[in-house]
Amino acid sequence: MRPEPLLLAFDTSAAHCAAALLSGDRVLASRGEDMGTGQAERLMPMLEEVLRDGGATWRDLSALGVGTGPGNFTGVRISVAAARGLALGLKVPAIGVTAFEALAWGFDAVLTARDARLGQVHLQAFGPAAFGPVTQGLDAALPPLPPGTPVVGDVAEELAARFGGTPAAAKAPLAEAVARIARSRLGRDNPRPAPLYLRAPDAAPPRDPAPVILPG
Repeated sequence: MRPEPLLLAFDTSAAHCAAALLSGDRVLASRGEDMGTGQAERLMPMLEEVLRDGGATWRDLSALGVGTGPGNFTGVRISVAAARGLALGLKVPAIGVTAFEALAWGFDAVLTARDARLGQVHLQAFGPAAFGPVTQGLDAALPPLPPGTPVVGDVAEELAARFGGTPAAAKAPLAEAVARIARSRLGRDNPRPAPLYLRAPDAAPPRDPAPVILPG
């Protein structure tokens, strides 16, 4: 019997597929692969590999952690749907963690950023000057932040230069940070994981009218 809760966390919210297995404070196994597409096909095999690398099985798990975005709409849905389904089948809790929270893990104060494409960026600040989450243009004014505030994530150098911040690396790989934050929330009444969407999907419904169905 394992002395510590065993937690499996994963994230497919951007152009990657990543997972980590955490026992207490120890990362037993982790994997991460860059990929623009194919996360739906790769996720479950990767989770099996991480469990095998960590010497564990599905039945050993105490909980799941899942990245909820913001990010790629399809990628976020893949992970969240997988977490909900696995939690139901395994009868363990699934705990959602945003990408902002994962990027901010280990910092007292930090500005976190994710590329929203189309000239925009998703932002959230943690600490005394907290704000967000918001989506704004790359050139839009930033809310006041103390000089020297670390900036973690996409376009960190550009954002830091605009207010005298300091570009910084994340304290842990994304899936590991998701696992550690989810572990800290064990025992709480956590809501079901839900995608964090900060803007409407890029895809739009067709402008052409639907075809007329003639009576038979």
